[in-house]
Formats: sequence, C-alpha cells, structure tokens
Amino acid sequence: MPFTFEKCHMDGLIMVRRKIFKDERGYFTETYKEGDFTPAGINRAFKQENLSFSRKGVIRGLHYQLNPYAQGKLVSVISGKIMDVALDLRRDSKGFGKYFSIVLSEDNATSLWIPEGFAHGFCALEDSFVLYRTTSEYNPERERGIRYDDPQIGIEWPDLERIVSKKDRSYPLLSDAVSRGDVF
Repeated sequence: MPFTFEKCHMDGLIMVRRKIFKDERGYFTETYKEGDFTPAGINRAFKQENLSFSRKGVIRGLHYQLNPYAQGKLVSVISGKIMDVALDLRRDSKGFGKYFSIVLSEDNATSLWIPEGFAHGFCALEDSFVLYRTTSEYNPERERGIRYDDPQIGIEWPDLERIVSKKDRSYPLLSDAVSRGDVF
C-alpha cells in the first residue's frame, strides 16, 4: 500500500505518509488515491488545487473560510520543509482554540489532512513549494483569518526572521473572531 494513515490527537486531523519508490533516476510517489483515502476517513471531493512558494521564514496564515465554503485541506510539501499548523475552530470540539503542528517535508513524505472547521497556516523552514488540495473553491467573501501570533493560542513558531504579509498581520485575535461569530 502506498500510504499509511495516522490519526492525530486532535479529532479529524490525519497524517498521511507516502511510500517513495527510488532508483537511479530519482523517485516516484503517489500523493492521493481515492481508493486508499476513503477507507481512512478522508472521503471528500477536492474542488481546487493550489501551489505556493515561500522563502525561508515566511509565515502564511492562519487562514480559513466560513460555511458554506469551508475548506478541508490536504497539505503536502513538494520541495523544502515547513512547520504546518492546524487551529481547531469548532466551538463544540474539545480541542477548540488549540493547535496541532507538524513538520512536513519532501524528505519525510508526510501530508496532513485538515478537515473543515480548522484554520491553517505554516512557516517555511527553508525555501519551500507547498501543494494543497481543497474541498471547496476559494471564496473571498467567506475568507477569514486568525492572527498567527495570538498569545491566547501560543503557537511556538520557529526562531527565524519572520516574513508575514500585511494582510496576515491584520487578522483578528481568536477572541475577536469568536465575538463576531466567525468560527464554526
């Protein structure tokens, strides 16, 4: 089987480890296969695929979209290494307001399934290409975000010179998003 699936301690998050087939030419790996993913609990249709390049130190996020355009994401690193973060925004969840982080890289061949109801962000630990499939198309009217450095959440970002967009620096704190009803 080209994949192994491991449930994380936060309900709904699943680490996906890919098998890599190497030879003198390079390597081959499958990144998604419906017949393997569905029995593992990842049974969503993907509507959009995105590729981003981030220089070392770039922090993107924490991004999400409100219903009915909430996005589940399957996040993979094509080249490089990132610290990937999923923040639980499901009010009825035991994990509400808590985050999970994992290092994803080309070398460890690990992806992270983040279901709807989570905000997502990452920090590039080196120059990185990140590919992610989403279960809903991007909708600018339903786009939201949480500040990456919200002290209430306490994400332990790597000690790097940080490069963060003006938009990502302007997102509200989690408590403000809750007050506005911008959570699930």
